[in-house]
Amino acid sequence: MQSTKIELSIVILCYRSGESIINFAKTTQALAKSLTEAYEIVLVGNYVENSDDNTRLYVEKLAQEDSHFVAICKPKQGMMGWDMKEGLKLAKGEYICVIDGDGQFPIESISQCYNKIKEGDYDLVKTYRSVRNDGIYRSVISFFYNLLFSILFGGFKVRDVNSKPKILRKTAYQKMILKSDDWFIDAEIMLNVRALKLSFTEFPVEFLKLEGRTSFVKFQAIWEFVKNLIKYKFQ
Repeated sequence: MQSTKIELSIVILCYRSGESIINFAKTTQALAKSLTEAYEIVLVGNYVENSDDNTRLYVEKLAQEDSHFVAICKPKQGMMGWDMKEGLKLAKGEYICVIDGDGQFPIESISQCYNKIKEGDYDLVKTYRSVRNDGIYRSVISFFYNLLFSILFGGFKVRDVNSKPKILRKTAYQKMILKSDDWFIDAEIMLNVRALKLSFTEFPVEFLKLEGRTSFVKFQAIWEFVKNLIKYKFQ
């Protein structure tokens, strides 16, 4: 990794992205370079052992070819939450941004997050999905997620708990206690924001259609989210 102090870390969750992660990572790099020369891109290529997921091969190749890329490729010990925590722990930047590598969130929104957190007095900046092109199933699930969240944690105004990218100051991240290994991690981050009385803002983005594979959000993930949300409320 380059020796200069890192200003911006972009953590890309690459699970099962395959070869498509190359273009996504390089497009993200071009954007990061337009924002600051002091950047790194953390590619989280964790994988299920004995699966056909070859994403780590592309992730490791990118890191070998360019020191601005940092690869983490471990056998998975959890799902999205575990991957995100592994990426966050590795990130060195003053500002840490997290985005999925499947291309549904527009990469340009990273710029908006970065500019807003630098210009405003915020600990965290995130998006909310004002337009969704991912079908009625995901839209309905998301609606009920956010409705349940608002009922259980009334007074804490979050329009779209699970939306990314999220960018946070490293000083804010270091105050958080993140335990979730599953899909609850985004909600857990926002509940840490609430508990620590951190400042945040949201802005709208268009959520794109998922190309090339089906969604990983299955019934089990829905149940995990609801169960964890209720548990967090009453613990």
